[in-house]
Amino acid sequence: MVVGVCHLDVLIEGVGSLKGKRQVMRSLMDRVKKRFNVSISEVGNQDSWQRAQLGISVVGPDQELIDSVLSKLLSFIEETNLVQVLRSNVEFLHFNLNFFR
Repeated sequence: MVVGVCHLDVLIEGVGSLKGKRQVMRSLMDRVKKRFNVSISEVGNQDSWQRAQLGISVVGPDQELIDSVLSKLLSFIEETNLVQVLRSNVEFLHFNLNFFR
């Protein structure tokens, strides 16, 4: 079993309040959840109007599959034009399946 974790630092242009930021972030996170069935949450910069940090996780049988899902997810986020991805970091956690035997 592999867990893929992606950390994103994003810029939200054109918002002038925390309320505007929350609307953009809610829309983005809802779209990502619906399309990719992943866990996504705002994990940093909650008090900043134009910056956000997102944490995304996905679980699967192998790293290749998880890496593919996260790559498609990042492309999808960039194509929405809701945010600009400034930085991204992906890590993988591998778990021993012998635990279940």
